[in-house]
Amino acid sequence: MARPTLQQIARDAGVSIATVSRVARGVGQVSEETRRKVQAVIDKHNFRPSHAGRALVKRRHSALGIVFPGLSGPYYSEVIEGFEEAAVDAKVGVLIMGTHLLRHSVDLVLGMADRVDGIAVMGGVMSDRQIRRLEKLGGPLVLLASKPMVGIPTVRTENTAAAARLTSHLLNDHGYRHVAFVGNPDGSPDATYRWLGFRQAHERAGLEPPAEPVRVGFQQSDGFIAATRLLESGDLPRALVCVNDETALGVVVALLDRGLRVPHDVAVTGFDDIPMAGLMASGLTTVRQPMRALGRETARLLLAHVEGQVDPATDRVLETELVIRGSCGCGE
Repeated sequence: MARPTLQQIARDAGVSIATVSRVARGVGQVSEETRRKVQAVIDKHNFRPSHAGRALVKRRHSALGIVFPGLSGPYYSEVIEGFEEAAVDAKVGVLIMGTHLLRHSVDLVLGMADRVDGIAVMGGVMSDRQIRRLEKLGGPLVLLASKPMVGIPTVRTENTAAAARLTSHLLNDHGYRHVAFVGNPDGSPDATYRWLGFRQAHERAGLEPPAEPVRVGFQQSDGFIAATRLLESGDLPRALVCVNDETALGVVVALLDRGLRVPHDVAVTGFDDIPMAGLMASGLTTVRQPMRALGRETARLLLAHVEGQVDPATDRVLETELVIRGSCGCGE
């Protein structure tokens, strides 16, 4: 029996070819009644969109897409610059989307997939189910700073061991015992791994880790809020391991605002090693992750994926580096 065509499905369902395409790929605005009618015809004929057709138009847009939860801050700037560097070298354009976790952001991402040759999605932007829905469209997909998913290439940096090294430095080298984690582990895969490393360091030192982190976001203002909350609680830890540098800088500002000294009264550490980390009076102890390389490697992997040259099981992990400065108490 001949494979059913898009035109045949449209004719049998009494709708346009474009409507069948939207229903088959799960994108665009289609009424629930029409969607059910078209899906019934698709199921009856066991119709599947032709991936061969997609293969014939590889690089038809000469553009790659990259999706973030937001776009503000030095971390995203560095990743984007690296991604653009690789894209420019390959003579393709870049479409950048910041979803800001809007309710309709999934539809926006799915729509972007039709305007680019391949798409990279940062961890935390979409649920696993939504990622699988995007995967079903058949276009090249790479995950960035995400937990690995079977069958989807991934590029990420090492977080768990790095956070454990940083926390162990505070516990073992400085002897701090009341140490808190500032950040929301549910906010991103990177944050989840860092919280895990923080807890592992406590367990290896024979210490009970805190049951809960100080749950705040990833911006400088969130760090200020976290420190203020801790100060008002009357239970200020001796050291604070912050989920990233921006949060750490906000913590430092709040502590200084209350007349406390870093690291004399409270030690503070970050993660990322953004340019501002080295400009503090004592310097921020942190973990350097190769943000620009992360973007560059993601684009290169995606370009190779567009050409059909990538193993779907690829999980590329970039190394991180502990950077000791004065905010942890070293050099005192």
